[in-house]
Amino acid sequence: MYDLGTRKHALALLAQGRSLNSVSKQTGVSRAAIRSWRVRLEPLPRMAPTDPGPPADEAAYAYLLGLYLGDGCLSPHPRGGHYLRIACADAWPGLLRECRQAITAVRPGVGVYDEQKQGCTMITSYSRHWPRLFPQHGTGRKHERRIALAPWQQEIVDAYPWEFVRGLIHSDGCRITNWTTRLVGGERKRYEYPRYFFTNLSADITRLCTDTLDRLGVEWKAHGCNISVARKASVALMDAHIGPKY
Repeated sequence: MYDLGTRKHALALLAQGRSLNSVSKQTGVSRAAIRSWRVRLEPLPRMAPTDPGPPADEAAYAYLLGLYLGDGCLSPHPRGGHYLRIACADAWPGLLRECRQAITAVRPGVGVYDEQKQGCTMITSYSRHWPRLFPQHGTGRKHERRIALAPWQQEIVDAYPWEFVRGLIHSDGCRITNWTTRLVGGERKRYEYPRYFFTNLSADITRLCTDTLDRLGVEWKAHGCNISVARKASVALMDAHIGPKY
């Protein structure tokens, strides 16, 4: 895109009797461009990209938001727009599939493709509007800056809390089987029990997780940056809505 001054200068040289070739060589502008300026001097106005509006599927967005806060990022493109990237472990093909489906449900028509990395796949999608859907985007690591939901995001999380927690667990969480031993009648016996963990270095993201668990009636305990759900009734509740990765 050439400014108006450059265009006027090139046409002034032509008005002096110079050839298209010589003006093109002097200004570094193609002959085709200079020729078009004879017809229209003013540059055509750039069309602003149309804002597609809110997420097309709010339940899918709640899940995708959880994935983004855990293992996602936005990367700027040199020519504008951003790449949404969600890191998914190759060990969980079901997670890869659900991540792709969530992106296309949130923004129907966007392209989604895989970037293979060592041990994981970056589910990637380009759009000029990803920063609007993920205003938590910023410079630096998430745990080194403040993370807070916009009011419209909180409304979606309040409407679909289990989808949000599921995205968090699928990104930075897991369901494992713990074990312990107890003396019963003088004999030591081994007991196994399921447990959920969520681990994130960001106190803000951890708080978003625990606040949502509180609203869902899930009991949890904090161990440093780890959130543990081990009570039998709470684990059963998590199993009914989340379950292990697959």
